[in-house]
Amino acid sequence: MATSFDTTLQNLGIGRTATSPAVKTAAQADQLSQNDFLKLLTAQLKNQDPTDPVDATQQLTQLAQFSTVSGISEINSTLKSIQDKLGSTSTSDALAYVGHNVLTEGNTAYPRQSGGIAGAVDLASDASDVRVAIVGPNGSVLKTLTLGAQAKGTAEFDWDGITDSGEQAGAGPYTLNVTANSNGRIVGATPLVWAPVTAVSLPATGGPQLTLPGIGTVAASKVRQIG
Repeated sequence: MATSFDTTLQNLGIGRTATSPAVKTAAQADQLSQNDFLKLLTAQLKNQDPTDPVDATQQLTQLAQFSTVSGISEINSTLKSIQDKLGSTSTSDALAYVGHNVLTEGNTAYPRQSGGIAGAVDLASDASDVRVAIVGPNGSVLKTLTLGAQAKGTAEFDWDGITDSGEQAGAGPYTLNVTANSNGRIVGATPLVWAPVTAVSLPATGGPQLTLPGIGTVAASKVRQIG
């Protein structure tokens, strides 16, 4: 049975097929597609009053507005795809970590072949005094590095492996204890260490997980640098 809506469409020269329409969500039903717009524009031209034609300027304005909205929608879709790609890590990207050293949060460090270690301190705010105590396997402090005043962010350090007593520190592993203050006020400080990646796991959910000696399992997203 034809409805008043069907009659209106027929008067505009737009037919409605007898087949059942695809089910749409409320948001989809409220949207005008490009084909819908062109059909309405064509019907408007066909049914206009010859003695009082539709203003061509208004038609061009409508067409330009629709094209702009359609273009923005396509751009948003493209940007979303690019964002998803940049935010993801492929299997090959994850496996490429194996055999490399990464800088990440941790307080356990193994010495380089040449001796000593490099690392950094992540500061929550500016600090007037930053210090790194390097502790040996037996719990004794081997070396205390004084980094002085440092700005908020990452403060790097490099230790040559020589203890405060002038001896070689040995094979490690070492434990890092970092402290920072700003004129007597404690500043949040997190140690960052370099560690080799020995394995990579790809869980069903979440990002790749890296296995680091002395530190354990760390998410790839936690890596600060790759060496």
